Amino acid sequence: MASTTQLPTPPATFNAPSRKPVQRSKGPGRSRPNFLGGLGGWLWLAVIIVPIYYVVVTSLKNQAGFFTSNPMMPPTEPTLDNYKLVLENDFAMYFVNSLVVTVGSVVPALLVSFMAAYAIVRGKSRFLGWTNRLFLLGLAIPLHATIIPIYWMITKAHLYDTLLALILPSIAFAIPISVLILSNFMRDVPNELFESMRLDGCSDWAMMWRLALPMTRPAVVTVGIYNALGVWNGFLFPLILTQSPSTRVLPLSLWTFQGEFSVNIPAVLASVVLATLPLLVIYVVARRQLISGLTAGFSK
Repeated sequence: MASTTQLPTPPATFNAPSRKPVQRSKGPGRSRPNFLGGLGGWLWLAVIIVPIYYVVVTSLKNQAGFFTSNPMMPPTEPTLDNYKLVLENDFAMYFVNSLVVTVGSVVPALLVSFMAAYAIVRGKSRFLGWTNRLFLLGLAIPLHATIIPIYWMITKAHLYDTLLALILPSIAFAIPISVLILSNFMRDVPNELFESMRLDGCSDWAMMWRLALPMTRPAVVTVGIYNALGVWNGFLFPLILTQSPSTRVLPLSLWTFQGEFSVNIPAVLASVVLATLPLLVIYVVARRQLISGLTAGFSK
């Protein structure tokens, strides 16, 4: 009689009791909307929007309507004569001068600051440490305290009443803050990336442009826009170091609409609107890099 083999019965499966998800009760602070924060946000929005609204609305009024109508009400008969007047009074020349001064100041300052920040972060010598302290010392010197020495040096160099007289001091004052910001961002780049590129045979010059620059691009864009705003809106250097209308920049072009006994306020505000448009375009183009550069480090 053939023997039959019995297969082992599989073990009984153990069914764990199902657990219901624990519902955590929200605290009293989480269930309530933040009315105070919302009110503060709306108040801050009003602080920003109201001046912009006033400038745009006033620039669309004529000079007679500016004195007779409500300042906050839109004009009943809007006009573009103020913008036409601004464009006819050498606005293009003032715009080109401001553009030349801004680009000529920001680009060299960014190049020098980026290379100096890389040398300070990656270098090991004492000289670089003292150089970093020297840049930090430059932050403690106010611009107004140096206007007399700068005026003396510009006149001795025969650069008075030239655009170069505006570019050189702007570069000098933009470098300290730029080096400080870029060096702090560059310290966040992992050291392993530099070591791996060094093992591949890259020099310091190649690592600076191929690794450090792409990793710190938001900081470079942020510093560039910050310095461009300062140079574009600068008033003291153009007032002291230039004189002729051919070297006049946009902040000084507002004097064109100032008469002997009155000031054409709508034309002045129209000039302000036209001078602000390039900055608005730059922000729209580079807003992602700017926001990422300003918010970097907050999540750490």
